[in-house]
Amino acid sequence: MTASQLAEALSAKEQDGTAYIRLKMENGKDTIQVQIKSRGGPKSSAIVYQVLWPKERKGEGVLLHKSGHSFSGATFTPPNTLRTLDSAQLRDPLLGSALSLEDVVDSFFSWDQQTLDGTETVNGVNCQILESKPGKSGGSYGVVRSWIDVRRLVPLRVEKYSSPGHLVRRIDTTRVAQDDKGHPITANLTVHDMRSGAETQLDGSRIRHDVSFSDAEFTPEGLKTVTGPKGSGE
Repeated sequence: MTASQLAEALSAKEQDGTAYIRLKMENGKDTIQVQIKSRGGPKSSAIVYQVLWPKERKGEGVLLHKSGHSFSGATFTPPNTLRTLDSAQLRDPLLGSALSLEDVVDSFFSWDQQTLDGTETVNGVNCQILESKPGKSGGSYGVVRSWIDVRRLVPLRVEKYSSPGHLVRRIDTTRVAQDDKGHPITANLTVHDMRSGAETQLDGSRIRHDVSFSDAEFTPEGLKTVTGPKGSGE
């Protein structure tokens, strides 16, 4: 595949309709379990993170909307603290993790400039290196390099660089699993924030596609209620 074809295939996989995910996040000695509700499309996306456990943090939530180059969002802290987010806060950490808000809402595979930059073996797999640049898309990253397992269409390593060329964040895939459609997905990840030294382990192999969400669930007011799709246990 050409660089554009590979990026388009990866982008289409990211934007595969609606999904519900249970995710465990380990930040050093702190562990939380969250539920994720997402809606993906070619021009816009929306995603909600809500803490399920531990009990003292249950109900903390983050809502993120991306439409074209525009971003909006909100956070909720129980019992009743609701705050609006804007693009200036995209670099803020997601629920105290090594991921930023920008990392979970942006899709660098859909950026304007995509090129191939050779191959390299990662965890015994020969990967194609895809280099993505935002062009007019903007954002805080100047370039993202992805080591792609082309056969499974899964990134096994992602490195994100600032515009001056400094490595900001590295994301390593530590386990690949199959989702409910039988497609390979990145199930376990390790995220390194190269500036702060923070590291987060993510386990998100429980995923359901084509679930039904109400529009209200993707609003700031919807953050106040922790619900999941039918059969999810929430």
